[in-house]
Amino acid sequence: MEMRLLGRSGTAVSNYALGTMTFGNESDERVSHALLNDYVAAGGNFIDTADVYTSGASEEIIGRWLHANPDAAADVVLATKGRFPMGSGANDLGTSRRHLRRALDDSLTRLGVDHLDLYQLHSWDPYTPLEESLGFLNDAITAGKISYYGLSNFTGWQLTKAVYVAREHGWALPVTLQPQYNLLEREIESEIVPAALDAGLGLLPWSPLAGGWLTGKYDRETVPAGNTRVGDNPTRQFQGWDLRSHNERTWRILDELRTVAHAHGATVAQVALAWLAGRPGVTSVILGARTTDQLADNLGAAFLTLTQEETERLTELSMPQVGNYPYGPDGLNQRERLLGGGRTGR
Repeated sequence: MEMRLLGRSGTAVSNYALGTMTFGNESDERVSHALLNDYVAAGGNFIDTADVYTSGASEEIIGRWLHANPDAAADVVLATKGRFPMGSGANDLGTSRRHLRRALDDSLTRLGVDHLDLYQLHSWDPYTPLEESLGFLNDAITAGKISYYGLSNFTGWQLTKAVYVAREHGWALPVTLQPQYNLLEREIESEIVPAALDAGLGLLPWSPLAGGWLTGKYDRETVPAGNTRVGDNPTRQFQGWDLRSHNERTWRILDELRTVAHAHGATVAQVALAWLAGRPGVTSVILGARTTDQLADNLGAAFLTLTQEETERLTELSMPQVGNYPYGPDGLNQRERLLGGGRTGR
């Protein structure tokens, strides 16, 4: 795989990461360990998890694999996240210093390590001041518990505020942002991607195949039933059948993906992943396979290079549907500048 720097840091990670949300749930421990083995054997070195994944079971499964594979563990860049509920108490969630201290220590215990390469705030907390959260993360770096920290599911203004609060206090800066990003979900390009690029944060896209939509297994004539995420739950958050199937843009993108895949002798999923890995600011695309066959197919994207024409066509067809202002043609025109002088907008 291609190695890229982890945001503004000097640590190198593979351009495809292994996401582990399925561990202990859709993938039992035997399958989870096989996924880890296959991923590392393919040249990957970046493993992403979270305390909330299967209520801590994902971290425990990874921890047992790390213990059983010390040589591989020495080369792995390990990331986890904290913020969502790990209990029923009022302080068993959020990004307060109290909760993060316990969440980080518990993650280290479950993973069987004394240090994490990347610790991420899993989402914005509307009640905890950023100074409190970022102060804790800076202390965790000073204490040697983590090397870097990142943000997940932050909006543009939130990540920008985090960067400037850290700078104001002379604290370590975040190095990454983990957002949902794929050919069907590109709204982050309006504000979030520019904010991340401005701050030097590397993007770690989750749900790169839109919960299975970008594998090509769905068609407009057949409502899925069972054995798929959409079939199991047609109203599933972010991925539901009703959310996407009635939008003609979805089917135009899938038709073009099939055309490109046929031209390369590749799969639809590989084309979708290769497109995403080539987007500005993307450090590592998080793969969320449930089986070793799915992972093998996904990893094939590392060997696929799209032509400029194919990339442009996919980018054009999947352009987010936004209003005219502030992110549409007239809004963008207002922010342009002609180097030779003259007016570009009103």
